[in-house]
Amino acid sequence: MYVCAHANTAGMAASNVGTHAPRIAVVRADRCKPKKCRRECAKACPVVQMGKLCIQVTPASPAASIAEDLCVGCGQCVKRCPFDAVRIVNLPRGVASQVSHRHGKNGFQLHRLPLPRPGAVLGLVGVNGIGKSTALAALSGRTRPNLGVVDAAPPSWADVVRHYRGSELQAHFERAARGELTCVVKPQYVDQIPARVRGTVEHMLRRRVPGSARRDAVLRELRLTHLMQRDVTALSGGELQRVAIAAVVLRRADVYMFDEPSSFLDVKQRVAAARVIRGVLRDDDAHADGGAANAAHATDGAARAPRVVCVEHDLAMLDYLSDSVCCMYGDPGAYGVVTPPYGAREGINVFLAGYAPGENVRFRDAELSFATPRAADALPPSGDGAARALRYPDMTKRMRDARGGAAFELRVHGGTFERGTVTVLLGENGTGKSTFMRLMAGRARADGQEAAQDGATVHGCTVSYKPQTIKPARSGTVRQLLHAQLGGAHAAPRFDGDVMRPLRLHDVLDREVQTLSGGELQRVALAVCLGKPADVYLIDEPSAYLDAEQRVLVSSVIQRHIAASRSAAFVVEHDLIMATHLAHQVIVYDGEPGVRAEARAPQDVRTGMNAFLRGMDVTLRRDPLNHRPRINKPDSVKDRAQKAANDYFCVD
Repeated sequence: MYVCAHANTAGMAASNVGTHAPRIAVVRADRCKPKKCRRECAKACPVVQMGKLCIQVTPASPAASIAEDLCVGCGQCVKRCPFDAVRIVNLPRGVASQVSHRHGKNGFQLHRLPLPRPGAVLGLVGVNGIGKSTALAALSGRTRPNLGVVDAAPPSWADVVRHYRGSELQAHFERAARGELTCVVKPQYVDQIPARVRGTVEHMLRRRVPGSARRDAVLRELRLTHLMQRDVTALSGGELQRVAIAAVVLRRADVYMFDEPSSFLDVKQRVAAARVIRGVLRDDDAHADGGAANAAHATDGAARAPRVVCVEHDLAMLDYLSDSVCCMYGDPGAYGVVTPPYGAREGINVFLAGYAPGENVRFRDAELSFATPRAADALPPSGDGAARALRYPDMTKRMRDARGGAAFELRVHGGTFERGTVTVLLGENGTGKSTFMRLMAGRARADGQEAAQDGATVHGCTVSYKPQTIKPARSGTVRQLLHAQLGGAHAAPRFDGDVMRPLRLHDVLDREVQTLSGGELQRVALAVCLGKPADVYLIDEPSAYLDAEQRVLVSSVIQRHIAASRSAAFVVEHDLIMATHLAHQVIVYDGEPGVRAEARAPQDVRTGMNAFLRGMDVTLRRDPLNHRPRINKPDSVKDRAQKAANDYFCVD
């Protein structure tokens, strides 16, 4: 048994609980600009007007400071702040005394901590900004939990252990305090690795991991053998991700932590990464390079078995990877709460339902569902079925390297698609999906093909294209960008209701484009793409940098817009849940990545997914509660039964 631990507090945790509901004040230091305002927040505060120092701010202050024990929650400071830097947030009852860590005065605070079970994988799921990485930092010992104390001397390890006495986290932090707990962490931002690590991949792995049979097996599973002599600075995002995973799983440790291990990976690579991560639990060599250390672990038995914690937004991979799941809810950027652990299926369903039954807390207004779209329902009858059908031709594209030699060849089988439908492209990285999108957009020309007058491959059709890599080319605010790209279309009531509000873009309209996070930039780029009138929308990896909830919302936004605009869409997607949620038909890519590939003609979802999953030796079924796709555990009863029936994609 293990719990999502909190402690019996004795005044250590910060609390502003009085006769009113508990609340916190959050000041965004990156937005608060005392030198550029007139201190409107303090002037409007009724408590300050009574002579009490509820809000303190001067031109010399780095940011406003709000005394939460004096705040009455009137919200005047929130309304008057010209930079939208202040928030007053009510906390759920019962969690105010369970603060594990707070990021400074008036900063984000995390309530409770997850605790992984020996010999099992614990998954963490929640929206961006809810404290998942903070939880990993606290559990790993890289950040000592301050228990919400920010105005006095930070708690010592002895204080932290005392705070968690009576819970399983007590033993965890006792070992951390003595320096006996070994944690290895796969960081979230693998693209920053080249700035910290020099040399070849082989040098990086050998320096950390002595050679072994297990090391060779991991390298083969992750397809890293051919990259061993390549410099780390020359690796792509997906290659960096796989190298980072290998560097972690091959270490000897008590706790393994993975922060978003599926980023930059295709579906096949995600499944391989999940198998490698789970491999640390069953391979005795994960702890063994030497006899003394191995013997010490053996004497402690199962309690010393390695533990794994994984933060993941791809719910299909999280389900496949995890034995149990902790949901995290709250107000992004303000506070986060960790739920007790559930079984993997139940935990993900709790997150999708938006309701934690054990705590009687609803943290989302509406449930997220994954009903499969049907082509027949995608578009209202228009009288002429032929007018709905469009076609793209057979195409071949040969790419040359710097010396003029053949580098990659893509062969595309022509096919038809209909207005009001979404075609999803499935295949490994390096098989030409983005090349196909550029051909369709007219940004590249197929061999021997004349360019159409409008530049698009589908003659007579206009296209709107969101590329895979988004690099803002101009300065200015999001509002100015949308106006420059779309005119006033983004303010139209229908577009505002169908796209802008579901994507929560009103919150960033006055932000500088250059300051947006990856997820914010992705949503803005999608709005720009969908805001342009077009017959065909080409959307390359819309789930990149988005959390699990945003991915479901983005899928619904794309479906709704395509149906309402009587257009068609082609989408490249590696998230299986998002892909099956979007698709009316699929195009499967086969071949040798980076060398040659073939794009089949569009197929219905079941036929295409069957072929795609068969190539990965993975079976998939739908959850009866919310219809989300679930990957069967390897060699499970359902896995064997579906393979025997040649039914790799079971939708019943």
